[in-house]
Amino acid sequence: MIELSGIAAQQKRLGALTTTAASAVIRRGDFILGDEVATLENRLAQQVGRRCCVSCGSGTDALALMLMAEGIGEGDAVFVPAFTFAATADTVVMQGATPVFVDVDEETMCLSPGRLRAAAERVRAGGRLRPRAVIAVDLFGHPADYGAICAVAEQMGMTVLEDAAQSLGACRGTQAAGSFGRLSGTSFFPTKPLGCWGDGGAVFTDCPDTAELLRSLRVHGRGKSRYEYERIGMNSRLDTIQAAVLLAKLDPFYRRELPARRNLAARYTARLSGIVRTPAVRAGDLPSWAQYTIRLKNRRQRERLRQFLSARSIPTGIYYPKPLPLQAAFENFAGVERFPVSEALSETVLSLPMHAYVSDGQFELIARAVEDFMRMGDC
Repeated sequence: MIELSGIAAQQKRLGALTTTAASAVIRRGDFILGDEVATLENRLAQQVGRRCCVSCGSGTDALALMLMAEGIGEGDAVFVPAFTFAATADTVVMQGATPVFVDVDEETMCLSPGRLRAAAERVRAGGRLRPRAVIAVDLFGHPADYGAICAVAEQMGMTVLEDAAQSLGACRGTQAAGSFGRLSGTSFFPTKPLGCWGDGGAVFTDCPDTAELLRSLRVHGRGKSRYEYERIGMNSRLDTIQAAVLLAKLDPFYRRELPARRNLAARYTARLSGIVRTPAVRAGDLPSWAQYTIRLKNRRQRERLRQFLSARSIPTGIYYPKPLPLQAAFENFAGVERFPVSEALSETVLSLPMHAYVSDGQFELIARAVEDFMRMGDC
């Protein structure tokens, strides 16, 4: 059976490691903020190249904690991509700030620096909101253009926050994803490149004082003693079992799974380039390939290809079928702007199976099916 994200295949191969690690926690009964949590945080910080890592309950909570640590709230404008998962924007609303949607780049599908500048200048000229921060998303495991984004943010007096929920393990040159923003958050949701057995997340920072603030915020704003509260916080702690599972997966992820993902992506691109529109990778980038996302001519062609592949037991995914500004939840923040690139992507993107355990035979089946469909002509 071909899987889209490979959770069952990974568990089949790493199940003994992860089960042994989780069983050790169960025997101790040390379920909340146990030793494995601190060990995981230290190892992740070293891997990403940041001084500090603070784990939390989910990738969404990681975004919320970053906004809380920065003191972002009412009257602040936070610029977010129009084409991404809802958490990037809804955490802004939950903090009382205003998400300002920005269209994405045609090639990379990540936040467009040029459109960010235009949006920030428009908000500043309007005078109602303060341009305060930008959340750049490493979409599908590809690092955003942080050089250009940070240049715009510096000129506009904004903080850059990195949504690395899909990009742990990616890098640009020698710099790892999770190290580009003033604060960077990631997710350990099971379908992510490095996933646990449930929800989990982490925030990276180079400031020890900020790390201490984050540790307070993740436990109800706790102070130095258990029942001392210095600020309003939240309940967002990574379970010790999840930390143990992630520790067991960490070495196989970096040593075997990431190279396998990159090899599969290279094979897809070599086979399908010129047949469909394959993902663009900028020089110097090594994506983590959370998804391998092709583009079709239009919605009709995409739906026909999806049905064609489904009939051959090949799963596919559509990330994301509607841009955030067009979602009912964000209709009060959409304004009058249009987002032509994001709208076109929502009509045409299709993600193929991407994980470290796609066999040669499965790859051949997937690639040949796409080729066969495109040879049919008017599709």
